[in-house]
Amino acid sequence: MNNLVLFEQKQVRRVWNEADQKWYFAVQDVIEILTGSTDIKQYVKKLKSRDPELSSNWGTICTLVEMTAADGKKRKIQSANIEGLLRLIQSVPSPKAEPFKRWLAKVGYERLQEIENPELASGRIKEIYRQKGYSEAWIEKRMRGIAVRDELTDEWKERGVKEHIEYAILTAEISKATFGMTPTEYRDHKALTHPGDNLRDHMTDLELIFTMLGEASTTEIARNTDAQGFSKNKQAAKEGGKVAGNARKELEKKSGRKVSTRENFKEIPESQRRLRDAQRDNQS
Repeated sequence: MNNLVLFEQKQVRRVWNEADQKWYFAVQDVIEILTGSTDIKQYVKKLKSRDPELSSNWGTICTLVEMTAADGKKRKIQSANIEGLLRLIQSVPSPKAEPFKRWLAKVGYERLQEIENPELASGRIKEIYRQKGYSEAWIEKRMRGIAVRDELTDEWKERGVKEHIEYAILTAEISKATFGMTPTEYRDHKALTHPGDNLRDHMTDLELIFTMLGEASTTEIARNTDAQGFSKNKQAAKEGGKVAGNARKELEKKSGRKVSTRENFKEIPESQRRLRDAQRDNQS
């Protein structure tokens, strides 16, 4: 979530570059927001044909940066820092240009604040979820899940697991043992088709809990067995997921209901969202 921000309730992927201390934003996300275009590649092609100077400097303005896609895998996509985006916006005729410029300045300032006080980042993540209509109870579980996930990936890094592709494989093993589905299959189960849809943002409270259990169990097993390298950690991932999977099956047996549902956040009724907003207002 630290790598996602919202502009008018739409997600923009970003990555912080420690070398030059700047945010790099996904050009595709920005152009989609400013133009509403569904064919970004074609729009960029026309944009460059209308602006020869932009076209000649495209490689300097836009650079390939690894970002996490909705399926959990990392890919290199065209990205630009704030200066590059401002140049890009000059060539995009959009009434949202000025608000977007102010938004970019605010995002840059917030990052400097977060460096000074990391707790601010956590608070902003929570506020994003509140604005999107999630309940406080769900948000707390989601935040805890982020912490559990970070602890697991830190453990993998220390144990010689290669980032990106091996992380994705191990994550798939945990998910398959926990829910009987890989993350890709789970996305299909919930009918999540948009690249910006994060699977965990569409999980119920119970789904989040069992996701945490699978990942926390994997971390504990990897530590206690001193798993080193991809192969050993793959076995730990299977065993950790199995712990959560067995617990899930036991609950389903006792409750008579499946934990994995087809419900996703987009399908939450508007009345339920209004109720959540009212509850939040009352609490404040």
